[in-house]
Amino acid sequence: MADTTADETAEKTKDEETKAAEPVDDLVTTQHTLTVKRRKLAYTAQTGRIVLRQEVKKDGKSEGLQAKAEVFLTAYTLDDADPGTRPVTFAFNGGPGSSSIWLHMGLLGPRRVLSGDVNDPVPPPYGLEDNPESLLAHSDLVFIDPVQTGYSRVTEGGESQPYTGFQGDIESIAEIIRLWVSRNQRWLSPKFLAGESYGTLRAAALAGHLQERYGLYLNGLMLISSVLDLGTLRFHEGNDLPYSLFLPTYAAIAHYHGLHGDRPLDDVLADAEDFASKELPWALSRGARLSTQDRTEAVQTLASLTGLSESYVDRVNLRIEHIRFFTELLRDQGKTVGRMDGRFTTWEPDGGVEHMSDDPSVSRIIGAYSAGFNHYVRAELEYENDLPYEILSTEVFKAWSYKEFEGRSVSVVDTLSAAMRANPHLQVHVAFGHYDGATAYYASEYVLAQLKIPEELRENIDTAYYPAGHMMYVHEPSRVQQSKDLGKFVKKASNR
Repeated sequence: MADTTADETAEKTKDEETKAAEPVDDLVTTQHTLTVKRRKLAYTAQTGRIVLRQEVKKDGKSEGLQAKAEVFLTAYTLDDADPGTRPVTFAFNGGPGSSSIWLHMGLLGPRRVLSGDVNDPVPPPYGLEDNPESLLAHSDLVFIDPVQTGYSRVTEGGESQPYTGFQGDIESIAEIIRLWVSRNQRWLSPKFLAGESYGTLRAAALAGHLQERYGLYLNGLMLISSVLDLGTLRFHEGNDLPYSLFLPTYAAIAHYHGLHGDRPLDDVLADAEDFASKELPWALSRGARLSTQDRTEAVQTLASLTGLSESYVDRVNLRIEHIRFFTELLRDQGKTVGRMDGRFTTWEPDGGVEHMSDDPSVSRIIGAYSAGFNHYVRAELEYENDLPYEILSTEVFKAWSYKEFEGRSVSVVDTLSAAMRANPHLQVHVAFGHYDGATAYYASEYVLAQLKIPEELRENIDTAYYPAGHMMYVHEPSRVQQSKDLGKFVKKASNR
């Protein structure tokens, strides 16, 4: 009997030690104010990691919840607001492998990074300022960093693989949203998702998953620099679609750099869109059947629209890949243009390279965002963590799995269509940057036209265009206008 009791005691002690080692939420709460149009908004910030747990079953029996990951978020809630009527927006960026720093500190949050723009770059050590255009004036905000980005990590000894893939990512973000909504008693609040880049594909997939898994219906989606079908962006053999869909963006960037003289941008874009929708797809489909005269005319038109030489267009067989374009456009000046934002340029040390050495539209601003957030999170939000804040994780990007789409294009067009049909009140706002060379605006327009929804639901989609790039809020006039546009959208879609 004594031995049995000793064994039971040892087992109990072991269980208690294991339980004590389990991670716990480490949220930190701080109070702040923001002045918006002479109105002082008092708000609460909660910053830290929420433990993501998964039910473990053995032989069909539950063994309880086991911690799998710790997800970092920053939530801003307006004090003294009615949670039943106050909207809440869940925001994230894309990558895959990006933290939410860009939307958080560039556009939506109550504090913003001073990064400068093409013609007025800010030198180190950079700075922060209040953002009176913050969406906080219209909605509470929750910024989520997917697992293995920001401060989000799998638990000790855990595997990152379940989260570095399409379905695992959707399920984990959806669970965080459900937990936050439940713990904060926000099931009756108007609810929105805001995503940028791959985050738009994530947002569309989440709209369907939240409805089907939890019965959580959204009021609206804010899709910034949208991509809902990766087939429209992937340049590879057998897929000619991107060569046409990127043409208007090439024309816009060429226009910005003075290669269309004094022609208005709208006229250039109209010509590029017309050629991209008619003659170019036909010419590419003809292959060797294209006559010499038709090929010559296509080469001349493409060269005129893109600002590239006719000899270059002819050599690449009418197929202008986007990284090649950014590298080639200003080669005679010893420069390349940015992929994320074609307004940016930098020097290219090797005048013969096919793929540019650096994307200046990222390298010129990431330092400001890194310095701004790493200061802000500790000094103002009072959250401390010695892990490096992963702004853009190449490890996550390289490991990302799309196994659910094996043998077909990665697309959420059907998912978003079904979500809109099931929830006819779901509103969708799509923001485009004319100089965005990562998610071309004409490709996004093409995909939106493929949504399988009745004509009356197309009235639920509104669009906005900005003379800027992928992170259009880097351009100050675009940032101010976009903030107004998003505020109006939230107000309209809240149904209050």
